[in-house]
Amino acid sequence: MSRIVVALGGNALGKTPLEQQELVKNTAKSIVELIAKGNEVIITHGNGPQVGMINLAFSAASLSDCKTPEMPFPECGAMSQGYIGYHLQNSILEELNKRKIDKKVATVITQVIVDQFDPAFTVPTKPIGSFYSEEEAKIIAKEKGYVFKEDSGRGYRRVVASPKPVDVVEKDVVKTLVDYGHIVITVGGGGIPVVLDGNSLKGVPAVIDKDFASGKIAEILEADYLFILTAVDKVSLNFNQPNQINLDEITVELAKKYIMENQFGTGSMLPKIEAAINFASSKNGRTAVIASLEKAMDALEGNSGTKITL
Repeated sequence: MSRIVVALGGNALGKTPLEQQELVKNTAKSIVELIAKGNEVIITHGNGPQVGMINLAFSAASLSDCKTPEMPFPECGAMSQGYIGYHLQNSILEELNKRKIDKKVATVITQVIVDQFDPAFTVPTKPIGSFYSEEEAKIIAKEKGYVFKEDSGRGYRRVVASPKPVDVVEKDVVKTLVDYGHIVITVGGGGIPVVLDGNSLKGVPAVIDKDFASGKIAEILEADYLFILTAVDKVSLNFNQPNQINLDEITVELAKKYIMENQFGTGSMLPKIEAAINFASSKNGRTAVIASLEKAMDALEGNSGTKITL
């Protein structure tokens, strides 16, 4: 039996509630297949479209109705964790029941501590929410103090900081549930970013990369594997080029070399590789796997995906 943290990418979820409810049914099948083989599985996920949708909805409502408040970004993150977790846990439970597997599944609304002096706070990079014209972006920036950046010729989007995770506040709760054999959904969307403020925790307007947060909880839980599930079957060199090379297994040292050669896209594969390196380097015997959701079981058996080892 192995303990596996499964980090779900955007392809496992949907952009609307209806689309998400349908997509997570297939997601649940892949997850339960791992569980049926006797593995302990902890689930994490992204929340980019969902948290942007929630934030935009409250912003629009506040403009049309003075009684509706704007919702702070950490609270939007908490809402997205609950909303996505609700769909995931119900679909997983349904699949467990179909297979007559006696397991319980729960979502833990998770806070992740970040360093308030993380350099990421001085250079916001993570785009969220809708696109605006340059004129609209300037007006909103002046009114609310938001930072906007042009995004791939499609318009201007608000950007927030993306600090690295330091610790997981609810780690002991998650560990207890896992040790008792329950399936846990945690650090959704990278977790709600918080900083220590005396005896309190204070939410900050930021988005933690879900792959880094997944690696952090995998370390804390002493997982054997970190599965980063995405839209491709394997990590590739020269991606989408005629000389593309698919990788079956690479060492941490080789992965670092490929990063220096700019082989991985900044907004796509690079954070996955970096998270995989961090986890594989954290202790001998730990393995990170980057694979497609549909072939998760094949990847565990070594027949798909890319393994990153020390």
